[in-house]
Amino acid sequence: MYDVLVIGGGAAGFYAAIHIAEKRPNTKIAILERGKDVLTKVKISGGGRCNVTHAEFNPADLSKNYPRGEKELLGPFHTYASGDTVGFFEERGVSLKIEEDGRMFPVSNSSQTIIDCFISEADRLGVQVKTLCSVSGIEQIEEEGIKKWKVAVGEGFMYCNKLILATGSNPKMWKYLEALGHTIVPPVPSLFTFNIKDERITDIPGIVTLAEVNVIPKKNFGKKTARTKLDASGLSSDGPLLVTHWGMSGPAILKLSAWGARILEQYNYQFKIQVNWVPEYHQNGLLELFLKVKQVEKKTILRTKVLDIPKRLWANLVKASGIADTTTWPEVSKQQLQSLAEQLTMGVFQVNGKSTFKEEFVTAGGLDLKEINFKTYESKILPNLYFAGEIINVDAITGGFNFQNAWTGGYIAANGVVESLNVNQS
Repeated sequence: MYDVLVIGGGAAGFYAAIHIAEKRPNTKIAILERGKDVLTKVKISGGGRCNVTHAEFNPADLSKNYPRGEKELLGPFHTYASGDTVGFFEERGVSLKIEEDGRMFPVSNSSQTIIDCFISEADRLGVQVKTLCSVSGIEQIEEEGIKKWKVAVGEGFMYCNKLILATGSNPKMWKYLEALGHTIVPPVPSLFTFNIKDERITDIPGIVTLAEVNVIPKKNFGKKTARTKLDASGLSSDGPLLVTHWGMSGPAILKLSAWGARILEQYNYQFKIQVNWVPEYHQNGLLELFLKVKQVEKKTILRTKVLDIPKRLWANLVKASGIADTTTWPEVSKQQLQSLAEQLTMGVFQVNGKSTFKEEFVTAGGLDLKEINFKTYESKILPNLYFAGEIINVDAITGGFNFQNAWTGGYIAANGVVESLNVNQS
């Protein structure tokens, strides 16, 4: 009989178990992991460097990075946020650094530093870590008027007073929760890149530039399907845009995919975007600039890059505007310059499908947030059942925010468990 079983040997599961063991040293705790290795997502995150959190220390501003969960996380972030995460690791000898975009990584630049920290802490605090433990059922039982948990593992059963589910986006676990009376919001992909075949970008993979991207609402082109109930109006983002071999990626696209996860799924990932490659300009303002340049410049349009964008992108957009390589500024017509201004500020691209962002797959969906007490992360339906991490319907844009959700949930669930065990004991 365990005091606490944690199902899921990932970031949230380890964080919860460590905090319980630290606050209540004689608690019997085990982490159950279905795979042969723990913390696998931690290992691959941030290109193997582990983007631990983000240097956003204001709870209200931090919560704005969560397309699902913004309102619900505000309270928890006042209890435990990025600064607390930094403190946790530094107290254990793991220093973090802030990069220019606000992402935070271990100074070692290795996710193994984070993994070693968790494993050594679990070992020091007496937390049992059991790998190759695939859970095949969860049942709540009652003994002497107290609700407890019976967990089917392999050929046998394990029993506990408190159960924490930190299994991430696990359809099997969601089915178990549904059978127990919980509601699951159907999962759809988040954080994905856009597949685009277009002559303006096909030969320039690797180009990165600041851009503003807007999804063109479906009603504005093509047939509106009966399934399209969500409105894409106002669905936009900005930031670095990366041209890839298959289309577009980078923070501007990934943010858009997160905020638009449900809308774009309803569009079956077939939609159009409008890209402004020079966000500081609108079409008319850019045309005015070009007409001024036309007064003084004698060289070809192609060789005179008057804007701060990559040369190869400029060349492709000049060509797309119907301007020949040999056309000079004195020769170019106002209509051609208007076309170039439109390509630069209002270029429309057809998206046909998506690709997962590296191995860092994130889903929108999971346990309905209305069924969780966010002061303790305990189920409102089933006593002594707690949640942490992506199992709940919370997801974030890229940049360390999904991990911060795991740390915050793990910490608050641990507090909830400890308080409940102490009350029961007394």
